[in-house]
Amino acid sequence: MPQLQKQVDIAGHFAGLNFKQVPAAIQQPVGMKLNKDGKPNEMNATYRQMTEVRQTYPKGQVAVLNIIGDVGNHSDGTVDNVSSLSLKYLVAARAKSYRILKITGKDTQHSKLHNNTQVDKALINFL
Repeated sequence: MPQLQKQVDIAGHFAGLNFKQVPAAIQQPVGMKLNKDGKPNEMNATYRQMTEVRQTYPKGQVAVLNIIGDVGNHSDGTVDNVSSLSLKYLVAARAKSYRILKITGKDTQHSKLHNNTQVDKALINFL
């Protein structure tokens, strides 16, 4: 069976979203902050469920690249960076490696990151 070797996450909303119309289970908690390990001080129901299965992530096997965009307000215009950065707590302790790439400037909005040349180059180099 194939085994996961490399994982790329782009603009993930792991710890939630700040939209009033989304269910409470996936809303980002107000005032959420991360500790040095990426663990949120407050967790929504969905993130809490993900923390319960952290130990199932393959130990020492997966290289992880977490790409986030910042339009200048600590968000990609849709997802707060703090939510994207909360991936660290879920996988970094068991990952082979964990790297964050923060893209700023033109075309770093959530919906444009997949067309960003900096993201393309990072993906090619990583994979």
